[in-house]
Amino acid sequence: MLNLKRTDSWITVPKANPQANLRLFCFPYAGGSSTIFRPWLDKLPAIIEICPIELPGRGSKIKLAPLNRLEPIVEGLALQIQSYLDKPFAFFGHSMGGILSFELARLLSKKYEIKPVNLFISACGAPQIPDSEPPIHALPESDLIAELRDYNFTPSEVLENQELMQLFIPILRADFAVSETYTYHHAPPLECPISVFGGLRDHKVTIEELKAWQEQTNSYFLLNMLPGDHFFINYSHLLLLEQISEILKHRLENEWH
Repeated sequence: MLNLKRTDSWITVPKANPQANLRLFCFPYAGGSSTIFRPWLDKLPAIIEICPIELPGRGSKIKLAPLNRLEPIVEGLALQIQSYLDKPFAFFGHSMGGILSFELARLLSKKYEIKPVNLFISACGAPQIPDSEPPIHALPESDLIAELRDYNFTPSEVLENQELMQLFIPILRADFAVSETYTYHHAPPLECPISVFGGLRDHKVTIEELKAWQEQTNSYFLLNMLPGDHFFINYSHLLLLEQISEILKHRLENEWH
């Protein structure tokens, strides 16, 4: 097993909490960094330590080239996360982060017989359903920016800032390539519960695509719809965190008994 120093890790711990009973690993959406989870730090119970993922090419890992395929990301995380699994843990992934967290959960289960107490999937269709949207990662820059506007993905002041976009576009292309080149391979359902969250005004992911996650677990399944579009995580995070907290408290009680 590769023994990486925590300082080299893609896993961050912005507010260390040694007394926590559980670690919540948070996987960002395409183009996102670990900082999107900063508003969460003081809004979850003290029993939970938040560990956002910082993928190469952004934030503290900005000097690393972004990865454009899912397999090396998941394999890298599987090695790096080992030293953090000395207590119960859960995964939360939004959009692209949903697929990353799901495939990491599958790899940990298959290779190490380790499972999260809960897998939280947000604004991400079930992996067994083929993506009906045409790929955008290789579009000319002007067309890609138009798609970003349609997603309500990036503030207009950022889209209109050429200097910022020159930094941002390579990361987005890599992240969209991760999602758009992903191929689902059938495997037995996970043994951990799956809780799915969707936006009531999300026109990118349908309720049917969210419900289909039920096929990926042999345990409990829960679907919650929240106010907002594909990025309801930015507007309804208090409601989201309230529900995550309740679920994790329940899971921990079951772990202890």
